[in-house]
Amino acid sequence: MGKVSKGVTCTVKGCGNPAVRSISVEKAVSSGLPLEKGRRAYLCERHYKEFKRKTRGDRRMEKLRFMA
Repeated sequence: MGKVSKGVTCTVKGCGNPAVRSISVEKAVSSGLPLEKGRRAYLCERHYKEFKRKTRGDRRMEKLRFMA
């Protein structure tokens, strides 16, 4: 049982919504999200959507790199 299922909150500064996903802090910081300190970044649904939008190009490039 992970921390998300236990009810951890979003680690973006100023947000207190329940988290739905956890990602590495390095990936979250590279997308420009203002995070609190920690080893993992726990994101609510709204901030996870924002993270996906901001990293769409990076994920596409990684996918193409491994396909070649």
